[in-house]
Amino acid sequence: MWRRALVSDGGTVESLHITRLVAWWPSKEAPVLVELFPRIHARFSSLPLLGPHIEEFVVWLHARGHSRLPICRRIREAPRVDKGLRRRGVRRLNQVSRFELLKFAPRDSQDDIYLAALVRSLAEYLDEQGVLADPVKTSTEVLVDTYRDHLDQVRGFAKMTLTHHASSATEFLTFLGYEADPEALRRLKPRRLEAFIKAVAPRVCRESLQHTVAHLRSFLRFLVGRGAIADGLGATIDTPRVYRGERLPRSLPWETVQSFLAAIDRSTPMGRRDYAMFLLITTYGLRTSEVASLRLDDIEWRAGRLRVPRPKVGCPIELPLTKEVGAAIIEYLRRDRPDLPHREVFLRVRSPAGILKPTAVTEAFQGWTRRAGLPIPYQGPHCLRHSLAVHLLRKGTSLKAIGDLLGHRSAEATCVYLRLHVADLRDAALEVPSVVRS
Repeated sequence: MWRRALVSDGGTVESLHITRLVAWWPSKEAPVLVELFPRIHARFSSLPLLGPHIEEFVVWLHARGHSRLPICRRIREAPRVDKGLRRRGVRRLNQVSRFELLKFAPRDSQDDIYLAALVRSLAEYLDEQGVLADPVKTSTEVLVDTYRDHLDQVRGFAKMTLTHHASSATEFLTFLGYEADPEALRRLKPRRLEAFIKAVAPRVCRESLQHTVAHLRSFLRFLVGRGAIADGLGATIDTPRVYRGERLPRSLPWETVQSFLAAIDRSTPMGRRDYAMFLLITTYGLRTSEVASLRLDDIEWRAGRLRVPRPKVGCPIELPLTKEVGAAIIEYLRRDRPDLPHREVFLRVRSPAGILKPTAVTEAFQGWTRRAGLPIPYQGPHCLRHSLAVHLLRKGTSLKAIGDLLGHRSAEATCVYLRLHVADLRDAALEVPSVVRS
């Protein structure tokens, strides 16, 4: 059964929400655990450690979009976790931290799917409730957190940039064995830096390795400022050579882009959601992060405008909402969007329902590419953004307009697409002389 609701925010934003009435959910008076397990509910509610939290844990799972079967499968694993905690001498949950609780999950989640799912969900729930013990930070975590605060407060880096720098610093300290030997930084020599770069190099491309070297140099400067290492070590690291313009933009023929959109099965909830997402990308050249962060409040239906967040540049852009894009979004909102307390336009279809991450947009692109059998050699939807730029360029759109649409900070970033405008390049080419004088 479906119920439609129209929400208006100040008369400027109208969004359609759909509420799915979950038939199995009991009334407020009936215990949820009894509804799920009529005969054996006492087996779970009587657990010495987890029993007092099971009922509210089930409610928490349901509120996050889990359906009945995944919830039941998680709860059936609760006695195993409870028994394991008691075997390790835990008498109260405030004696164990989230990190310690996560150790009960198998290393490979595929070895025991439902136990891994329970442990992850349970750790998140109990941590939210403030039941678990505060984790004791390691020496590595303390140093990396201090470094992250420095980058945030002194250099003003964006959140994602902070994450990348912190990840590289953690990997470097782990390579040095800093946790077991804090004096490893004092003894740091250029050979150890070179050994770290060589250890990272086989698993990344030259562009990514260049970023790693930049992160490492930044971390070394921070350590010099703290007096933890000698000055000048950063200058001993050589960065890999990445030549300007050595790679062409990842562009597809516009006919292939249209075939990709047509190949999306719009008879399914996931297909309707994905079609709206990729139509946004091919119409406006959005990044995956911009699609995932698009909120209901960003769509001004009456004014026919779309305010696109730009997490990468930190400045939103207003665009005209085309009829085709608007119709695709409305169809998804009316028929498929889960009724959850999130303002993001696109939510997960599979359980658990929730916020969609940029990686999910990439996975959706890869899935539809495989189903369509199209000759698309790229693994991410960023090629659709490049394809739009080249398509607009061939239609005569100015570089300034294309750069503004794509959110480029400089004209230089947009000029790379001129290399793919082969027709104009041929017109600009000089004729080869028929006779060459010696």
